[in-house]
Amino acid sequence: MALSFPTTLARWLTRRRLLAQGWVLLACLWLGAIVDFSTPGVMDRAGNVKFQDFVQFYVGGTLAGSGQIALLYDWHTALERMHQIAPQWRFGLPMVYGPQVVALFIPFSRLSFLTAAGIWVAISAGVYLACCYALCRACPALSGQSSLFWLLALAYPACFHFVIRGQISALILCCFTLAYFAFREGRSFLAGLALGTLAFKPQFLIALPVVFLLARAWKPLAGAIAGVIGQLGLTWMWCGSSVMRQYAQTLANLPRLVAATETTEAHAQMHSLRSFFSLLLPWPQAAIGLSIISSAAVIVLAVRAWRSDAPLAVRFSALEVAAVLVNPHLFVYDLLALAPMLILLADWVLAEAARAEAAPRDALICGLYGTYLLPLFGPLTMITHLQLSVVALVWLQWELWRGWSTQSQRPSHIEQAQAR
Repeated sequence: MALSFPTTLARWLTRRRLLAQGWVLLACLWLGAIVDFSTPGVMDRAGNVKFQDFVQFYVGGTLAGSGQIALLYDWHTALERMHQIAPQWRFGLPMVYGPQVVALFIPFSRLSFLTAAGIWVAISAGVYLACCYALCRACPALSGQSSLFWLLALAYPACFHFVIRGQISALILCCFTLAYFAFREGRSFLAGLALGTLAFKPQFLIALPVVFLLARAWKPLAGAIAGVIGQLGLTWMWCGSSVMRQYAQTLANLPRLVAATETTEAHAQMHSLRSFFSLLLPWPQAAIGLSIISSAAVIVLAVRAWRSDAPLAVRFSALEVAAVLVNPHLFVYDLLALAPMLILLADWVLAEAARAEAAPRDALICGLYGTYLLPLFGPLTMITHLQLSVVALVWLQWELWRGWSTQSQRPSHIEQAQAR
């Protein structure tokens, strides 16, 4: 009898093969980055600015630190400051982050650009590793897989991209990690508060409040609302109404800014339902319509998973996948937010495999493998127009729901009640 594709792939993915693939991936990614960054000055061998995305944070911190925060969203001022850092740079990045993000980088603005970027990357990498360590300690089935765990953590494509771009993805990961541990301890309001802190990256908050609302999870919903209001209120008190209005206008014009400043290659590094249909279809209105419909379907699956009797690892993973897929402007470095999902589900699958009566989770294993690896092949969409990483995420969300679709949708598990 012929085996199904998920079963064949799951059996092929032995520990030895995963170790070999992890070492190859680690060497290719990081040795390539070392060679690319080995040039003197701020420009790399490809003609781009080293830690490219950090430029906008550094410029924003410089403006805020010098009392010029009113110019934060002035495109000409930002472009001028960026070209002062890297005169050879042919492009520029508009400031699309809130003033609360800029405030973090005021101390860095007193340093040279490369020194500030290096320190920020070191701190961010430390936060990433600390989150991985905390999650690993909470996953008993991974205790005997420490060498493989840390190898795959360092070779994770999203980790590589957030480091070389100098991004703030570690802060997003930190919010999700804190939320998971709060749910685990039954502190659902605090979990929502941690997720509401994602207001500095508001695209991640499109799906989460809707899931909580439809699932009638009132405590995390209240916490999320409190987190958003608190962060924006403190930011408004610091920078004033004028700057906040400029920020709101920037968010409203975000699609136009992205279209004007992002290259075609950059679109191939996006991994959400919005980017999936935009790359696949030549008709913008159809792409928008299908992304809205599919986003609604993903949210429904997340709601049903959240209200099921599934373990917290499964339900929280469905929540994370929904937040990522519905995010309309999600780059490969933002996939760092999925690290808790990858770790928690890997632990759960290993624990299930140790139980003789447990059903095989081959399809889930394939979804995890694809979610981890396929973002690496984003540039291929320049040819295929098919972002396979999004397919893997949708498949994973479907499997997370399907595995518990026969369970009662009413809360009955103790852990479920605590998470509410």
